[in-house]
Amino acid sequence: MKLLRIGAKGAEKPAILAEDGTIRDLSGVVGDIAGQTLTPEGLAKIRATDIGVLPKLDANQRIGACVGSVGKFICIGLNYADHAAETGAPIPAEPIIFMKATSAIIGPNDDVIIPKNAIKPDWEVELGVVIGREARYVEEADAMDHVAGYCVINDVSERHFQTERGGTWDKGKGSDTFGPIGPWLVTRDEVADPQNLKMWLEVDGKRYQNGSTTTMIFGVAHVVSYVSQFMSLQPGDIISTGTPPGVGMGIKPEPVWLKPGNVMRLGIEGLGEQQQNVKAYSA
Repeated sequence: MKLLRIGAKGAEKPAILAEDGTIRDLSGVVGDIAGQTLTPEGLAKIRATDIGVLPKLDANQRIGACVGSVGKFICIGLNYADHAAETGAPIPAEPIIFMKATSAIIGPNDDVIIPKNAIKPDWEVELGVVIGREARYVEEADAMDHVAGYCVINDVSERHFQTERGGTWDKGKGSDTFGPIGPWLVTRDEVADPQNLKMWLEVDGKRYQNGSTTTMIFGVAHVVSYVSQFMSLQPGDIISTGTPPGVGMGIKPEPVWLKPGNVMRLGIEGLGEQQQNVKAYSA
């Protein structure tokens, strides 16, 4: 299933992309694409519904983040061998965990706002993993049972804030609009192998990232298991699993940074595409 949320910000309706390409209203079936809806029982309720009789929604409406009321937005840093190489960083011995503020979450096609005092704004196409069952001290062999599905994430970053302002990475990752998610959540049964998905990102039509989840250092099952050793994972939590090479900070001979007027397009095989206009901060 491809689940999404559609409508004005703060008033999104839960929806499903039907096989005929129409978007059907799920608000009579579930309250939101969030929390308990993402559990095995919640997804089974949607699967048991006759989608063909549900009301159609206007496909031209705004698409919101595909998961609502996200409790934790967890990210894994330097999780692609070729990305670590382009940044000059050593291969991590264990996954690097940092948090992205949930207030950064926006729809997949909403504007990305460069924050005040930003110097080095950057992009990162990433595979998002949406949790569907509580995970606490989960073994890697059982980790995938706790995954509801996958989505596209743009882990927008401000590298000056992230690496030159002291402390942890979080301050360069959590600005408002730095977390476009969607367009839809694709349930786990529709993704045969999350470790073999092509992914790409373009800025103003130029392709900078053209990678694959095959070069992940720590795969999805390992990451879910690993994170669950340090914090419990709840239905609706999201893990952004890292980015392949081609980010702005890795461009040679000079880095390339986002600027107002840029247009980012990105996507992951089978999971859909996003597009964001980049705009300057305005009080």
